Amino acid sequence: MAAKSTLKNMALCLTLVCLVCSAILAVIYAVTYDPIQAAEKKALTESIGQVLPDGGELSDVVSAEFDGKKFDYYVSTADGAPAAYAVKSTTVGFGGPLTLMVGVLPDGTVYNTSVLSHSETPGLGAKCNTDTKFMDQWKGLRPDKVIKVTKDGGDIDAITASTITSRAYSLAVSNAVAFVRSIANKEEE
Repeated sequence: MAAKSTLKNMALCLTLVCLVCSAILAVIYAVTYDPIQAAEKKALTESIGQVLPDGGELSDVVSAEFDGKKFDYYVSTADGAPAAYAVKSTTVGFGGPLTLMVGVLPDGTVYNTSVLSHSETPGLGAKCNTDTKFMDQWKGLRPDKVIKVTKDGGDIDAITASTITSRAYSLAVSNAVAFVRSIANKEEE
């Protein structure tokens, strides 16, 4: 015999379904939390390794604010002096946040960059992670270069059909370089 359809029965069924779904989500979250954290830590470690020169001793993460933005960074030291900085820099691209790890030498030279995460359009802006021509222009980028896309008067060639992503990438790198310069200036004082 079927239950009579009343407001009380409907509310009870809906509550029961919500509790069961919440319990399933809680279990899935608990089971996947540690593997997700381990994967993120591994990606961060690999990213730091890509953007810093070999050798040197790496510091723990340091957080600081600059120009109203929060930066997490690591310092690679050699012979007691900073040899390079790995700066986590986030801007907003076309599809959402674009987070990079930027390796910067104390003189402001960009050693290399690595994408930590992005929400860019597959096949277009997502090429910021795979387009070797775009990625290679960041390696060893000298401090006298203008870190903007050529369309905006800079020295960076944008990804075809992805100017907004290229601008966001350039801004993230520019922010990291400015941040390292501010750190270097404080250390000299």
